[in-house]
Amino acid sequence: MVAERRSLILRGALDICLLALLDNEDPIYGYELTERLSARDLLVSGGSSYPLLARLEKAGLVHSEQRPSPTGPPRKYYSLTDDGRAALAQGRDEWNTVATSVTALLNTPAAPAGGKDHR
Repeated sequence: MVAERRSLILRGALDICLLALLDNEDPIYGYELTERLSARDLLVSGGSSYPLLARLEKAGLVHSEQRPSPTGPPRKYYSLTDDGRAALAQGRDEWNTVATSVTALLNTPAAPAGGKDHR
């Protein structure tokens, strides 16, 4: 149940996480993005991240380019567009608002039994 809940939460925030990882000057290839998420205990399969990267590209939030790989076929490298930076800023604000509200709610003691029902 815990892993399932964690997975659902991550799915809702994965787009912002990927945009945040791309918020630097150097383009990053898809597998490396997945590895960087894993390094932060955000376990995501390529089956989740690659379709999302394609959607982000279609939306104009990321740009991709093929580059030669030192060990095999060319790799697709991703970078943020200006619209992607704007979406990231908005996403950070939204996430911080939700996270603050959820944290406050989870850390508030429950009302005593027999208390008023506010439904």
